[in-house]
Amino acid sequence: MSDLRLEEYLRQVELLAIDVVERAAAEGWLSYRAEPEGATPLQRAVNELARHLRHYHFDGDGCLDERPVLRLGGAALITPGDTGEERRVYRARCAHLGVEARAEGWALWHTWDDGHRPHTIVTTAIETTEGLLQNWSLGRDRHPVRPHRAQIAAVVRDWIQPVILSPIHARDMGIGGR
Repeated sequence: MSDLRLEEYLRQVELLAIDVVERAAAEGWLSYRAEPEGATPLQRAVNELARHLRHYHFDGDGCLDERPVLRLGGAALITPGDTGEERRVYRARCAHLGVEARAEGWALWHTWDDGHRPHTIVTTAIETTEGLLQNWSLGRDRHPVRPHRAQIAAVVRDWIQPVILSPIHARDMGIGGR
């Protein structure tokens, strides 16, 4: 088996294992801690599987922070780039968002308000967004904690491009293959 086919096979096994763990959690019997009394052999095996599956941890992933998780439909990073044209496009995007261009760039978090209207949060949480996107690229539906007020530069009505959809939102829209 070629390395590429083996990698695809292992990726498929990983995705199926994640599905099994998510379904066990939805049924309410998944445990990451000591085995509950009365757990069946299958439940013990799935619990063990869950404890061994990993996601990429990133600052703001909610594992150590007490702030509530913010469900995102998508996210993106915008940066100045390396060429004059990329910098021009970046400055135009910043102007459209109502923020100053920064050398570090901006993270765009696509979410909804209480009325289910789409909004883009423009935030300085670059590293959090990089970790989030890394998880999403592997099909892991992780979401960040709510940003601190000081991390938010603007909130703009609608989803401003670019956008990379979260795995669950892509699935809910009928795209993404899972």
